[in-house]
Amino acid sequence: MVDLSQIKEHAEVIGADGVHVGTVDHVDGDRIKLTRKDSGALIEGATGSHEGHHHYISQGLIAEVEGDGTVRLSANADVAVTFEEEE
Repeated sequence: MVDLSQIKEHAEVIGADGVHVGTVDHVDGDRIKLTRKDSGALIEGATGSHEGHHHYISQGLIAEVEGDGTVRLSANADVAVTFEEEE
């Protein structure tokens, strides 16, 4: 399991395929809160858009935090956004 303390604000969140999913606002418990401006960005293959409110990525979807701070997910971007939690 990934140590969430390694995740920094404004880090890029990418899918396993390298496609941008969002930008970290902050860590909230056992999940990442994405910035509102980036949250719900349209990703090719994803259905709909949920812009205007925050989305969260569960710790279980995080594969690793890379050396440059990038958060890489275990699922491709178009699949990962279907697992995002809204609030």
